[in-house]
This record gives sequence, C-alpha cells and structure tokens, in this order.
Amino acid sequence: MIQTSSISMKGNLKKIISFILLSPCLLISQNAFADVYVNGYTRSDGSYVGGHYRSSPNSSVYDNWSTYGNVNPYTGQKGYKYY
Repeated sequence: MIQTSSISMKGNLKKIISFILLSPCLLISQNAFADVYVNGYTRSDGSYVGGHYRSSPNSSVYDNWSTYGNVNPYTGQKGYKYY
C-alpha cells in the first residue's frame, strides 16, 4: 500500500513540476500576439502622423486590421483590402 501511494505522489509531483516549468512559455506565447503602439512622427513634408496602435508584425497579411473581414478594435473601422 505504501508503494502505490508513493508512486502516485511521484506522478503528481512530476505533473506539478512540469506545469511550473511550462507556465512561462504560456505567458510568452500570449504576449506574442499583443498590439503594438507606434509613436507619432513628423514626415519629411512637415505633416505630423499621430501615435497609434497596430497589430503585431508577422508574416501574414490576413490578420491585419485593414484586411477584409477584420475590424480595428480601437476605431471600429472595417477592413477593406483583398489579397
């Protein structure tokens, strides 16, 4: 009886340690798709572009807010571009 309970305790301990070690990976992956703030800047012709948010950069154009079917969560503007 003592041996089976110690085996189950070892299994539970392994699960707990695995969860603790993998938790930071889950947090990092959630932040990978965060919105990015772009600071305002002045163009060479003197006009000013205000700061704004954009989707985080990646290799896909289909998850951009300007793509048809998507909506900018900050302005409510619907996407219009087809690729």
